[in-house]
Amino acid sequence: MTELDVARHNPLLDPRLLAWGWEIPVYLFLGGMAAGVMILTTLLMARPGARSPALRWLPFAAPALVTVGMLALFLDVEHKLYVWRFYLAFRRSSPMSWGAWILLLVYPVSLLVALASLDDPQAGWLASRLGRAGRLVEAARAMAQRRAAGLRVASLAIGAGLGLYTGVLLSTLAARALWSSALLGPIFLVSGLSTGAALLMLFPVSHEERHLLARWDLWAIGTEAVLLLLFLVGLASGTATGQAAAGLLLGGPFAVAFWLLVVGAGLALPAALELLEGRRLLRVTPAAPALVLLGGLALRFILVSAGQT
Repeated sequence: MTELDVARHNPLLDPRLLAWGWEIPVYLFLGGMAAGVMILTTLLMARPGARSPALRWLPFAAPALVTVGMLALFLDVEHKLYVWRFYLAFRRSSPMSWGAWILLLVYPVSLLVALASLDDPQAGWLASRLGRAGRLVEAARAMAQRRAAGLRVASLAIGAGLGLYTGVLLSTLAARALWSSALLGPIFLVSGLSTGAALLMLFPVSHEERHLLARWDLWAIGTEAVLLLLFLVGLASGTATGQAAAGLLLGGPFAVAFWLLVVGAGLALPAALELLEGRRLLRVTPAAPALVLLGGLALRFILVSAGQT
């Protein structure tokens, strides 16, 4: 028994389980951001009044982000030739099965919403650049505009499902103490809304649109901070393994990165900058959105890495 105890603490015999590399946190980050873009652009386009030309193009960012994220996920897959088997069946108990089908639904819904968002000059420019495929784009846009209300509902639902899925994917792996929390889904959804708002604010949207995005981002930052606090309190007040997992972020090897990059640079500092910008005490700069994106990416990297420790 003593030999077993000693051997199990020997890093040469029982090393850290690092099954996931950089591809997974990048995939989770881009997927969450795409979810935020889907939800926020849908809400902005549903508001009455004029819309900036940039905002009309931005719904196309969601399928682009998902594509890059799925490429990162594809690089992590061991047997790449068998990816298509995900779509031969649907397992209600499997978060990966849910995720595979949600990702598939993102494309038609987000592209139709994006086409419906374009005005006539923008749609004409796009059709002229696509040659013979331009007629198909015009027909799809006409259909999307007729069904705009239903597409907006579908976009909100699929965006929320995609954002939740990026956290549920980890939380269902209960053998990993840091991931065994039902709060990961809401945390990743709210973080996706925040990073989605940050990405949209980097583009030349109107002053009113940016102000509204900043308000939504502040709400998301505050909610994310509360959820992270509850997440850590839940781990620290639970079992010994949960307390050990919380210790990784509170005072262990990931504590400095977590508190500096996620809490400080990703939540507290951009919230302060956006509050000052909203009160016109500070000139509007891309600093706050850039910090939010940095914090969102750091959150995924830290949770994925620490969860495998």
